[in-house]
Amino acid sequence: MATFVLRRPFAITSALKQLPKATSPVTRTFHSSPVKQQLFTQRSNIPITTALSKSRSTFQNAFRRYDSSYQGIPNPAAAGTLGQRLLYGGAIIGGTIIAANLLFNRETREDGGMPPFERSYLNDTFLHTGLGVGIIGVAASALHRSGWSLRLMTANPWVVIGCSLAASLGTMYATFSTHPDNYLQKYALWTGFNVAQAAVLAPLLFMQPALLARAGLYTVAMMGSIAFVGATAKQEKYLYLGGPLLAGVALVAVSGFAPLVLPATAARTLMWSERIWLYGGLAVFGGFTLYDTQKVLHHARMAERGLARKDVVNESISLELDFLNIFIRMVQILGMQQRRK
Repeated sequence: MATFVLRRPFAITSALKQLPKATSPVTRTFHSSPVKQQLFTQRSNIPITTALSKSRSTFQNAFRRYDSSYQGIPNPAAAGTLGQRLLYGGAIIGGTIIAANLLFNRETREDGGMPPFERSYLNDTFLHTGLGVGIIGVAASALHRSGWSLRLMTANPWVVIGCSLAASLGTMYATFSTHPDNYLQKYALWTGFNVAQAAVLAPLLFMQPALLARAGLYTVAMMGSIAFVGATAKQEKYLYLGGPLLAGVALVAVSGFAPLVLPATAARTLMWSERIWLYGGLAVFGGFTLYDTQKVLHHARMAERGLARKDVVNESISLELDFLNIFIRMVQILGMQQRRK
């Protein structure tokens, strides 16, 4: 499960470096001064509404780092009436499904179709994936309204990454190790895993709701088309992709840490690392969606023969991570396009 590494939205960590100077003394005081009164005094001098608005603008500006090289490119989806936009979006989704099917699915299943047990197993897995994404959305919205996003963005980025990885890893592997017959513990740990993701993704709600909705729609279209290819393709055709995808995810992970390590003067290196993280990540996690879909079907065949236990909760976690990584990149791409208008 190396895919958890890229679940972190590194656009958030880049925003942390750009926080307004008015909030900097608070962070330094918290880490260097033992006097608590000084901490509360400095915080009280900053109105909460002002700090929230500055954090919102800072977070949104994190998506503008490399927009200058794309200025002047027209965006056909932004023109026309609502009906034309819906038609344009539907054409994109339909064309993506058809193109993906024609490109990757030249060899279909030899057994005449998906057996009922495999179909049921796959449907249950995607049902849990949708439920998990819904829990993440509801929890992220609740945390954002409570002021969690502001506190998260004023924290040390390395502390945020370390704590989030610890919480995600702990709940994820605890979920994996829990027997599916232990429903209460299994679903409690799975819910904890989803809440851990929501805690990190909550600052994304600083973005416009319409942009987030479009990003979610495009993510569903991309994952749906790829999953359809994986479900109807020849059995175990794409399971060989596991090794190359792990190598790709390592490269994308390294590029994601670049803004935290490289100086701001290394603009060209940062630009290429951003492109690798953004577009390379889309390709890698699109491949993981294809791989994970066929892996679910492989596990279904093993469970039907009694060689493995049926555990759709564990299967859904991999697809949730694919969804989150694709969604984060869709949000950044759409944010860049919106600012080119």
